[in-house]
Amino acid sequence: MVTNLNKRLVTSLTLFLLLFGIFKSNYLLVFTLLIFGPLSLIEFYTLTKKVSFNKNLIILINVSFTIYVFSFCILFFFFSNFIQLKMVLFSLLFCCISSDIGGYTIGNLIKGPKLTKISPNKTISGAIGSIIFSLLFFSLAIYLFTANFSYKIILIGIVTSIFCQIGDLFFSFLKRRAKIKDSGNFLPGHGGILDRFDGIFLGIPAGFFTLIYVIK
Repeated sequence: MVTNLNKRLVTSLTLFLLLFGIFKSNYLLVFTLLIFGPLSLIEFYTLTKKVSFNKNLIILINVSFTIYVFSFCILFFFFSNFIQLKMVLFSLLFCCISSDIGGYTIGNLIKGPKLTKISPNKTISGAIGSIIFSLLFFSLAIYLFTANFSYKIILIGIVTSIFCQIGDLFFSFLKRRAKIKDSGNFLPGHGGILDRFDGIFLGIPAGFFTLIYVIK
């Protein structure tokens, strides 16, 4: 338990340093997307092979996810070339990371009733912790970038956290059907790429579209 926690802390610190690096350098951003994008697809293909779905359905799911991941990576890079959009994207990314940390931390500290049978380790306290951490750190990120704060930020943070958790639960459902705990072991203490990016793939687009809607 302690060893796994130490690995998780070291990996988390490394990921935060990487986050800072890709914000500063688009070259590092491209390199990271070229590594993490294909690796997430490989993990997903490996995962769906173990799921007892109809063969045609698996092909459809794999093709859809491939298109989605490539679109996500391309749009993330494209929008990162515009400083204002880049600040929004990285604030949402920070929000997703905070949601994951909040759920893990509060869920383990308070425990309590389970959230769903899909993922037995998920608790209601963890879900609430995810939202609270998302609101706090997303608001902080926006304020640091813009020196402004609006009640709309709260709505965006809540929506982003909720969709992060939905993404997490979707992949938890697949892993449960495949009878595996982690999608891989690329990140020590965290599992595979998908174990960390499952919520991000859904949370960032949801938060981005919510932001577009509320600022009209």
